Amino acid sequence: MITLVPFHWHVLAVAFIAALGVTHHVLVRSSRERRLAEFALVTLLVVTIWPVGDVAATVSLSVATVQRLTIMLLVAPLLLLSLPVSVLARATRPPVIDFAARRLAHPGFAMVLVTVLGTLTLAPSVVDWGAHSSLGRAMIIVVTLGAGVVLWIPALGVLPGTRRLSPTARAGYVFVAALVVTSLSIVWIFARHPLYPALQHQHALLHVSALLDQQIAGFVAKLGAYLPMWAVAFTIFSRAEDGGVPVEESPLHWADVERELERVDRRRVRSQRRDRLA
Repeated sequence: MITLVPFHWHVLAVAFIAALGVTHHVLVRSSRERRLAEFALVTLLVVTIWPVGDVAATVSLSVATVQRLTIMLLVAPLLLLSLPVSVLARATRPPVIDFAARRLAHPGFAMVLVTVLGTLTLAPSVVDWGAHSSLGRAMIIVVTLGAGVVLWIPALGVLPGTRRLSPTARAGYVFVAALVVTSLSIVWIFARHPLYPALQHQHALLHVSALLDQQIAGFVAKLGAYLPMWAVAFTIFSRAEDGGVPVEESPLHWADVERELERVDRRRVRSQRRDRLA
C-alpha cells in the first residue's frame, strides 16, 4: 500500500479543516455544539487525508463513494446542527445571503442543486483532476461538503426566516433525496467497462478489477444512502407523532419572526429611497 499510495501531507485539506475548527470555536460557546463540530471535523479529516483520501482519489471508486457519503450524510448535517440559531441568524442577515438561504431551503431547488454538484464531482474529467492535483482534490471535498449542507438545509430547517417544512414534508423530502444522492449508481452497476481511467491499481491494492470496484461503488452508493436516510425520514415522522406535534403543520420560531421584520424594514428603506429619487 505504501508503494501504491505513498504518504504525503494534505496541506490544503488540513488547513481548510483547521480553519473551520477555529472559526467554530470562536463563534460557538456551547460545549455540546462544540463536541458535535469536533466529531464532524475529525471525521472529515480522517476521510480526506492519507490513506483513505488518497485511495479515494487515485485508486478506488467504492472508497471514494464511502468518502462522499460520509461527508454528505454525516459531516454536513452535524456541522449544521452544531451552529446555534444566533450564529446562523447573524451569518444569514445580509440581504444577498438571506436571499440565497431562502432559495436553498426550497426542497426542489436543493435536490436539483445537489444532483448537479454530485454529478459534477463524479464526472470522469473531474475525478481525473482530483487524482493528479492537490487543488482539484481539495475542491472536490469542498464542493461535496457544500452539497451535503444544501442537502440537509430543508430537512433540518435550521436557517432563520426560511421555509420550514412540516414533519411529513421533511420525512418525504429525506426519503426522496436518498434517490438523488445515488443518481449515478445505476450507471456504475450496469456499465460494461470502467469509466474512470484515472483510478488505477484496484487489483493490486483491493484485489478486485476496476470494473468490479465500479460496480461495488454502485451498490455502496445505494445502500449507503438509502438505509441511513430512510431511517432518518422514519425517525422524523415518528418523533413528531410521539411528541404530539401535528405532522402536517410547519413550526414557527421567534428567529423567523425577527428575520421577517428585518425584511419588512429593508423593503421600507428601499421604498423610501425610490421615493426620494422620484
